[in-house]
Amino acid sequence: MTKTLLLPALLITAVCLQAQTATPAAPISTAPAAPTAVQMDWSKITLTSRTTPTLQEVPNPPLRPGNPVHDGALGALHDLGADYVRFCPWIPYPRLSVAELEPPTPQKTSWDFSLIDPITLDFLKAQQGHSYILNFSTIPQWMFVTPKPVTYPANPNEVTWKYGGGTELRDPSLKELAGYYRRLVSWYTKGGFTDENGQVHTSGYHYALPYWEAFNEIDNEHHTTPQQYTARYDAVVAAIHAISPQTKFISLALASPRKLDYFTYFLDPKNHRPGIPIDYISYHFYAIPRKTDLADQWQHGFFTQADGFLGTVRKIEAIRQRLSPATRSDLDELGVINDIPSIPPIYWNAAGALYAYLYIELTKLNIDVVGESQLVGYPTQFPSVSMVNWTTGRPNARFWVLKLIKDNFGPGDKLVATTYEPTPAQDPDLDLQAFQTSTGRKLLLINKRNSPRTVTLPAEANGASLEAVDLSTGEYPPRTEKLTGASVTLAPFEVAVVHLAP
Repeated sequence: MTKTLLLPALLITAVCLQAQTATPAAPISTAPAAPTAVQMDWSKITLTSRTTPTLQEVPNPPLRPGNPVHDGALGALHDLGADYVRFCPWIPYPRLSVAELEPPTPQKTSWDFSLIDPITLDFLKAQQGHSYILNFSTIPQWMFVTPKPVTYPANPNEVTWKYGGGTELRDPSLKELAGYYRRLVSWYTKGGFTDENGQVHTSGYHYALPYWEAFNEIDNEHHTTPQQYTARYDAVVAAIHAISPQTKFISLALASPRKLDYFTYFLDPKNHRPGIPIDYISYHFYAIPRKTDLADQWQHGFFTQADGFLGTVRKIEAIRQRLSPATRSDLDELGVINDIPSIPPIYWNAAGALYAYLYIELTKLNIDVVGESQLVGYPTQFPSVSMVNWTTGRPNARFWVLKLIKDNFGPGDKLVATTYEPTPAQDPDLDLQAFQTSTGRKLLLINKRNSPRTVTLPAEANGASLEAVDLSTGEYPPRTEKLTGASVTLAPFEVAVVHLAP
């Protein structure tokens, strides 16, 4: 994410708090459209899925213990039970993300986990029994060469976008950088560490570390070049691997994946130290509508931008297959950054439909991890990407769409030949895909438009059950119903799963 799209803090606080509780939905067109007729050929498997749906949690003040949002958000994360959940402390809250805020001197060090641990341990507890990715992405600012020291707020809840700057590290050997991350990881995996002055710091924590992602949006943060990043990645990975040899590593986390030179340089093994693993690459996508856009514009803009992104994914996949085919792909920030001055309820459904669309299309491209962004956003911290209500902690439609997909689909599912008339080229309003899953035959339906759409299913759907997230479900779980006949009318931006006979 970048900060350039944010509204002034006071303005966004006023309008967004009002939007969660009082803004009516955008007008919905009721113009009829011709029914779409769907056919599934269960004898024809087109692909076996390797795709895991998931999300990211970005630590921020609402996730601190005692905040009214805390219990609901962490409870939703726990109940979701997703794998590959990304935990990414970063720039806006230095006291919640950086464990050594001041440079060490011969007299003392500033190591302090007192504000970081509560959020981190809550996350690890919520993810117990499921895999996760840690990414303490923010490098201590004092490690960078800058014209003058960069300050940070004394109040841990105060947001700042000034904790940054500098492109060159003060220690070109990278030992200082690698040492910071080795000690940070040791705090959570080895019960503590010995600091720069030989003092022992004890945590008592011995957590597993299945995945570590090295830095975040490197093309924006410190304007890191592919060459700089590769050298820093190698240094940090070598240091962490030495103390946690089972850890797999995720790299790049690009904000702008169209910068293909990052992939061509990083994925070339000859640009790395011997023995450095290139387990995963990661990158991000956010649809970015205009402030004046509402649902009638979102229905086209969100998905048109998504189609452009999917074109970029195909290019990246070609580079990966050519240079490092064993490397896997994690798209760990997907969503909408929307500066609309007030967020109507239908927005959450439109953004949820966008994620569902990306899930289907990225599954077809063999992407390994498809992560929705993010658990908690709120005024001054990207409210439009939140998956929960930032005043109550109740999950919104974006969360419920993810849970609907996660509960029904995953790696190992067989994608079945699915066709419909009019064809997708003639009728881009819908996206449909049938799956043969371990729990039966299922059809995922997405209405990409701000108007109802009718889908005619084969006779086998008569009597089938349906789960759906639409405007009527709001901050509640998907509604369920039994189909009478083989016709389904999807509400605007509805995401539905039809459970067919085994």
